[in-house]
Amino acid sequence: MSAVTLEKYGIQVSNIVCNAAPAELYEHAVLYDQGAITASGAIATRSGEKTGRSPKDKRVVEDPASVGDVWWGPVNEKISRESFNTNKEIAVKYLNTCDRVYVFDGFAGWAPESQIKVRVICSRPYHALFMNNMLIRPTSEQLESFGEPDYVIYNAGSQDADPAVPEVTGKTSICLDFEQGEFVILGSQYAGEMKKGVFTIMNYLMPKNGVLSMHCSANEGDSKDVALFFGLSGTGKTTLSADQSRHLIGDDEHCWNENGVFNIEGGCYAKCIDLSADKEPEIYGAIRFGTILENTVQSEVTREVDYTDCTLTENTRAAYPIEYIPNVKLPCVGGHPKNIIFLTCDAFGVLPPVSKLTPEQAMYHFISGYTAKVAGTEMGVTEPEATFSACFGAAFLVWHPTKYAEMLAEKMRTHHAQAWLVNTGWTGGAYGVGNRMSLKNTRAIIDAIHSGDLAASETVEDEIFGLSTPISCPNCNDEVLIPRNCWESTEEYEETARKLADLFNENFAKYAEVASEDIRGAGPKYTAST
Repeated sequence: MSAVTLEKYGIQVSNIVCNAAPAELYEHAVLYDQGAITASGAIATRSGEKTGRSPKDKRVVEDPASVGDVWWGPVNEKISRESFNTNKEIAVKYLNTCDRVYVFDGFAGWAPESQIKVRVICSRPYHALFMNNMLIRPTSEQLESFGEPDYVIYNAGSQDADPAVPEVTGKTSICLDFEQGEFVILGSQYAGEMKKGVFTIMNYLMPKNGVLSMHCSANEGDSKDVALFFGLSGTGKTTLSADQSRHLIGDDEHCWNENGVFNIEGGCYAKCIDLSADKEPEIYGAIRFGTILENTVQSEVTREVDYTDCTLTENTRAAYPIEYIPNVKLPCVGGHPKNIIFLTCDAFGVLPPVSKLTPEQAMYHFISGYTAKVAGTEMGVTEPEATFSACFGAAFLVWHPTKYAEMLAEKMRTHHAQAWLVNTGWTGGAYGVGNRMSLKNTRAIIDAIHSGDLAASETVEDEIFGLSTPISCPNCNDEVLIPRNCWESTEEYEETARKLADLFNENFAKYAEVASEDIRGAGPKYTAST
């Protein structure tokens, strides 16, 4: 335990546990926080009522210095500084009632020139260990010279917010103040709020300094060629970026500066529902001492985790240091990307398995962030349902999506990166009629992108979407490359493709005023009026 004080933050608790080793945090989790050590050596914890993020409760302080920068609306709702300060007072008051308070100091961003310092103040040892895993861990020498942090997280998630406070609508409030460098959590003990809060901070700071922040995974080949993988849940981002023949730079959050790509985080926060050693051996092997298991269920006798048990939530998670992955690249930095891969799971079955994108098309599809839900995944979903999330991570954006898209296009042009749209969804018909793209074919496509073979392939233009589609790919069944040819009925294919094109056009309409003519023209060739 450290003799540091937190009086500058208004916290006067005498028992402060500062930058403790994982073993000490384990002890505290078991003694004071109902933590349980599992058979693999991981520590099992619970986040209480909230087992996922609360995006509707996120607020950003409206300040003259940043008001013109923020993409205000459903993603970034406003809160006054007065209300923010009231929330902070509630958090500090709660922390002052705790028997002990935990502090962790770490970095966000592996590139020293773009790195920020983050201080976490929390009441639960599991939250301190979580951020020890997810932020970049300083050396003892770096801790000695850490100094003042750029941002402070006040995690009082065990204390409810006050709905009487203006702009606070319930007992949960997640609010950010970019100017004061503060982040307050009330009414949610879900650890992922801290992780995504830091990502949101980086999504504001990095573009302001000419650095592109991205919700993507990244890996690197032996020849130092870097690939980025963007994709929403269910598209295969984690599976396809975890390649035994390549080195993992990171699985979720990255930036691209003048020197190349760097991971924001020092760890991974993996979903572990239905996890098995056969399906995902790297993640399974990472669940050992030092790893946090969040909301899993384990045997009271053997302490073995049942990864199929979703009694508490389907969003069971494992948080572990990135070096627990065997083929990781340390430090987590790489050169400028050679290939940028947008993954989509098209349940309509009309997008090609792979398309070669122009820079303008890359911007269009990046802004669109398309994938599809399938029947049975949610109540009320009876047929494929298009989902669009700007930049493949709208919930974490701060600037308008076109800013990130324009930065991506500029970097692509400068560093000659090639963008691809890869459909891991259906072929030969929509969900319920066609078949899911085979993982064998998709892996062959990804391999051909890495090797450069696909870039050299002859292409044809899709008549409805305007996409350039390769007509051959090594180790892949070439028949599936042209979707029209896989459908029994050409008429049904065209009707379904036009339906999806209309959905693209309808979604993009809200960005049309701020998008350039070239970007607007990079969407589907078909419109309802044609």
